Amino acid sequence: MLAPSKPRGYGSSDNTFYPMVILGAGMGGIGMACQLKDKLGFDQFRLFERQSGIGGTWWINRYPGVACDIPAIFYSFSFHQNPNWSSFFPSGEEILRYQQSIIEKYQLIDKIQLNSDVVHCQWDDFKNEWEITVRHLVPEIVRCKVLVSAVGGLVEPRGWPSDVTGHDKFQGEIFHSARWNENINLSGKNVLVVGTGCSAAQIVPKLLAEKGVKRVTQVMREAPWVVPRLTPPFGDEGWNKLAPRLFSTIPGLMNFIRKIVAIQIDATFAYFGASESSQRAREKLRDDLLAHLHKTAPTKYHQILTPNYDVGCKRRIFDTDWFPSLSDPRLELTTLGLKSMEEREIPCDVIILANGFEVSSWFHPLMVVGLDGKSLNSVFDKRGGPQMYKGTALDGFPNFFALFGPNSFSGHSSVILGLENQINHAIKLIRPLLQNDIAKIDLKTEAALSYNQEIQAALKNMLTIRIACCGKAGHVSILHGLTGMYHGLCKAVGREMSVYSDDLPS
Repeated sequence: MLAPSKPRGYGSSDNTFYPMVILGAGMGGIGMACQLKDKLGFDQFRLFERQSGIGGTWWINRYPGVACDIPAIFYSFSFHQNPNWSSFFPSGEEILRYQQSIIEKYQLIDKIQLNSDVVHCQWDDFKNEWEITVRHLVPEIVRCKVLVSAVGGLVEPRGWPSDVTGHDKFQGEIFHSARWNENINLSGKNVLVVGTGCSAAQIVPKLLAEKGVKRVTQVMREAPWVVPRLTPPFGDEGWNKLAPRLFSTIPGLMNFIRKIVAIQIDATFAYFGASESSQRAREKLRDDLLAHLHKTAPTKYHQILTPNYDVGCKRRIFDTDWFPSLSDPRLELTTLGLKSMEEREIPCDVIILANGFEVSSWFHPLMVVGLDGKSLNSVFDKRGGPQMYKGTALDGFPNFFALFGPNSFSGHSSVILGLENQINHAIKLIRPLLQNDIAKIDLKTEAALSYNQEIQAALKNMLTIRIACCGKAGHVSILHGLTGMYHGLCKAVGREMSVYSDDLPS
């Protein structure tokens, strides 16, 4: 196996070399590191994390009420199950503790370098290595043979809407939910919340119930579809009390329940097709969700909370608290945009942006440059949109593998299951590189183009890409089928890759 090396003085390289570098210490980076140790017995890698803590999206998002909206028994690694979740949908803080338990078990802490922002990665075809620019205490150049991006999509918060002026004159605090000001005192304050997505639906009830706010005004651009959260076996209280005890005493029960939950969640894929049966299923779901709206939200908001698009066009909100919180007399939900509100005076001391993340360009703001000086995003632009083979590899970028790549996650299931599929697929390709059996491996262009054509053809039959649904056509990030189907795709490894073994550098 290859080993790291440091500069050794006269005549040596000025750069530190690692056989493998992983970008990001969230779920993807942690999962890849664990499987390198477990499946390959390999630990000569380095994880660079731009934040000051480990955990990825769960470190970044620490706002009040942050929690998982996928059952934790399914939102966890198959190789590190936790029988002691405190609830079916645990808090972000508990998920961080789960991640920490993985790091301790697999002894990863000394492999992770925090506060290290990787800004540029350049392939060196002469040395068959990646040259990586890292901003740490001082800028540093690091080289590696294998580069894995575990940069997630929920990284860069959206800023203030560009078409709305005047916020620079606002005298109060403005911050994004993913950059929560933990020192702020909201007691007695008038708070403006921008957005009605998943984060906003978690924040608003907590502001009213726990933060002692005087008033909350929530700005909604478009009504979301809100789905009641999945009820666990034995009910919420029964689950919290009985599940840890049963999982600890009955072998195989936790894995059995995990599979049942996975099947139940994956079954919702039936709503997203273009067939008549899918249309009927969506109509039934629409009626059920409208009934839920009318039952739990105040009558005065029923009209503006009725979405004007089909169920499944956008990610649904899985929620139990937001609709009931709208009955609080301190809250006003409005569809007036920020631009329209310039003409209306609203009491406001603090503005919280819960308006999502920058997902327009993949791997943003990281620059990855492969063969012939071509960047990832320039290749995406030339081909009409983001595309990677099985969401993991792209031709012209040797020894580079991505987690969270295009068309690798369904949007309705557990991202962890998709991650494990990608990790297992990548490790099969990485193994001979780390064993020094080959110098580089690159995806064949014909394989990349053929795979993407198949993906786009399948996506045309899905609700989320049809013009009538979203107002535009083109490439999207979602998987074109069941998560279990993606597992089968990732098991196959073979003729799609070009392997180079006769030009190993001396």
